[in-house]
Amino acid sequence: MVILIFMLVLWYTGLFFQSFFLHRYAAHQTFTMSDFTEKVCFFLTWVFQGSNYLSAYGYGIMHRLHHAYVDTEKDPHSPKYDNNMFSMMWRTKNIYQDINNKRISLDEKFTKNAPQWKSFDAFASSNFTRIAWGLAYTIFFYFFVTSWWQWMLLPVAFFMAPIHGVIINWFGHIVGYTNFKVDNTSKNLLPIDFLMMGEGYHNNHHKHSGRANFGGVRWHEIDPTYYIMLLLNGLHIIRLKKSAVSVKQ
Repeated sequence: MVILIFMLVLWYTGLFFQSFFLHRYAAHQTFTMSDFTEKVCFFLTWVFQGSNYLSAYGYGIMHRLHHAYVDTEKDPHSPKYDNNMFSMMWRTKNIYQDINNKRISLDEKFTKNAPQWKSFDAFASSNFTRIAWGLAYTIFFYFFVTSWWQWMLLPVAFFMAPIHGVIINWFGHIVGYTNFKVDNTSKNLLPIDFLMMGEGYHNNHHKHSGRANFGGVRWHEIDPTYYIMLLLNGLHIIRLKKSAVSVKQ
């Protein structure tokens, strides 16, 4: 039971900071926050993603490229141009690293205001730190595993962020339903997105990429991340942009 709770906590906390901080803030800038709060989010993203830590700078720019070139050869991740999900994610990893390490030149429209904390990213993305997290997960499993099959969850802990990514970037363009006719293959994965905290409403998001609420098109499309954002906005921890909450986008 302890292992299952641990995996659920890792799944949803890591997913929340990927959706809230990396996606809706770094990529789409649907809200603003203070410099101090931004650094807290960097730190908490590292804590909850652990060995899977993704830089807000690298993720944010890569996702902007995805929207600009969706389902074309320039898309960092599209099922149309890879034979399987593993080759797609390997290509995604390489593009992310090239962006994060500034090995490729990019138009300013993709890099503008992308949040970056260079010293922290260097630490959090280092092999030493990733291995340390991996060892911590393994030690935790050693003490709390109660059945052999629970060890099968350990690789999921090691690679949880890539698993989150492949669910949306692969399956979110293959299976599901659509609310909008768009010029790409994006789909809504589940009528009620209990699995991806709103990220699963991918078709909605591609139609209204600047909107903070990925759900809300149909009565059952509830976006948990958005409601947490509303709470944080009410507490004045973040400030949602008026354009991001407008229903007229």
